[in-house]
Amino acid sequence: MSFVDAIKTVLSKYATFSGRARRSEYWLWFLGAFIAGVVVNMVDRAMGTAPGQVGILAIVLAVALFLPNLAVAVRRLHDTSRSGWWIFIGLIPLVGAIVLIVLLAQDSHGDNAYGPSPKAVGAGEVPVLS
Repeated sequence: MSFVDAIKTVLSKYATFSGRARRSEYWLWFLGAFIAGVVVNMVDRAMGTAPGQVGILAIVLAVALFLPNLAVAVRRLHDTSRSGWWIFIGLIPLVGAIVLIVLLAQDSHGDNAYGPSPKAVGAGEVPVLS
């Protein structure tokens, strides 16, 4: 999955909490959101936001990306055969964030209760014959 494909996929499933998301989809989305945050913060600084303050553009971006960030994380947890409720483990200071990162980085477990494996041929990708 390419960077642009991951962004398109997550945005097309803006608030879809069902189904599964591959590791590449989640982490490429995370990278894109991080880069967008850095750019928005630079623009906010250029517009005169003082250091240590949150600019208006950063607030708009955070609100706009809240649901897709949450939805893709839940779908990623589904891909590892876990309930989306595991997202709340991230609320435990320090340890929870580390555990959540480990869960989000794990490989998928084939077909499960949340749907067929997105790695399977026919999951939206055309197989290449050699």
